[in-house]
Amino acid sequence: MLGLVFLALGLVLVVEGLVFALAPSRIEDALKTLAEMPVETRRFLGLMALAAGVLLVWLARALGV
Repeated sequence: MLGLVFLALGLVLVVEGLVFALAPSRIEDALKTLAEMPVETRRFLGLMALAAGVLLVWLARALGV
């Protein structure tokens, strides 16, 4: 189980690292866009990301990972 946690964290770091390495200026644009969004919209996006993450974890566990 602990191995899966490390695997998940490692994959997150790989994806985040790729974004920062390949398109650092786009990060600044994305942060500006997020800062301009209403709080309710940001909260909704966060809840949708949370739900998608839970769904992916559930799906991975159902597939026997």
